[in-house]
Amino acid sequence: MGWIESLQRAIDYMEDHLLEDITIERIAAQANVSPYHFQRTFNVLTDISIGEYLRRRRLTLAAKELTHTSCKIIDLAYKYGYDTPEAFSKAFRRHHGITPRDARKGTGKLTSYNRLVIQVHLKGADPVKHRIVEKEAFDAVGMKRTFSLVNEENLSEIPEFWNDVHEDGTDNRLFQLNNGHIEGILGICVNCEPEKGQTMDYWIATNYMGETPDNLAKISIPASKWVVFEVVGPMPTAMQKTWKQIFSEWFPASDYQHAGIPELEVYSDKDPFSPDYYSEIWIPIK
Repeated sequence: MGWIESLQRAIDYMEDHLLEDITIERIAAQANVSPYHFQRTFNVLTDISIGEYLRRRRLTLAAKELTHTSCKIIDLAYKYGYDTPEAFSKAFRRHHGITPRDARKGTGKLTSYNRLVIQVHLKGADPVKHRIVEKEAFDAVGMKRTFSLVNEENLSEIPEFWNDVHEDGTDNRLFQLNNGHIEGILGICVNCEPEKGQTMDYWIATNYMGETPDNLAKISIPASKWVVFEVVGPMPTAMQKTWKQIFSEWFPASDYQHAGIPELEVYSDKDPFSPDYYSEIWIPIK
């Protein structure tokens, strides 16, 4: 359960520094993981981004101060990280459904978002079928884009990357090139600045042995022990559900830790919207 405690320590750090301009690097450091892995774990377990959590908590506390003190709205705006009272009022209304002035008058209802406490429910059974494999280093070829972790831009831009690859036919080309032991197209996450944590590389690739084909790039995946989870069901729901089960059930019940090298999502060339669609999640472990 050590990693759950580390995650809670990072959440507590966010709470203790809500009024500061804290970075994802400082937050992730409390959990002793990379910014990317903390961001992904947090998003999978809570269904919201780190930035959204901070925004909700700040606006909840701002509303409490607004209704229980005589603090000026302009002072609250600056206190909770907004450059202008107008920006604060806009965010306040979007979150609570009423303006700060209406809240002060007691008109309308406020939306509170409580401090987050991570609770893991161990159900006594594996969440999904899985197998443990050891694999030598292997190569994959495909396309790579670098995404910013600042403001969690990667969460919205990676799906756009997949759309582009599908529309220009690159996905079909990768399926045809696939000649390695892992069948299908790979989604590969690489934290390329582990110290700074500002960016990550994301690859859409395929396991391939041979000279790098034209207009594609090559990535080498280190040798590792892997836990391979089976995912059955339509995309993206089945994949999202399995990730949540892995982090909330499987990891806490196991003695394994993430090995820190790229993790893989493996997709087949079948109908991704079929209820029987098969895919996999490969997580490096130690």
